[in-house]
Amino acid sequence: MNTWNELTAMTGSGHCVVERVRLRETDIAIEGRFELPPLAQMNYEDQVFVAAFVKCHGSIKQMEKLFGVSYPTIKSRLNRIGKQLDFVDVKPEKDTGNVLDELAGGEISVEEALERLK
Repeated sequence: MNTWNELTAMTGSGHCVVERVRLRETDIAIEGRFELPPLAQMNYEDQVFVAAFVKCHGSIKQMEKLFGVSYPTIKSRLNRIGKQLDFVDVKPEKDTGNVLDELAGGEISVEEALERLK
């Protein structure tokens, strides 16, 4: 059995359609044409990044520590991944409350808060 990492590497950035699904517990197989959900169509590294972001409760500060990269790097990757998820139409409004909450929680610095409030 291949791992999900191996399967996503084999498909590369190509579109993939599943034609057979087997339920392990009952050994029942279902055949047809099934589109993979958008998250499953991402490369393995992006899937790991999304899972880590969820486990960090969306804390960019924790993501910086986990991946050892800067705030702009995390934001850039989130923006790139977000473009792949066009099934969700999100147009964030400027929410000063979140910035202030993140500042109060120590997730961002005063400089970052000021920059985001511009």
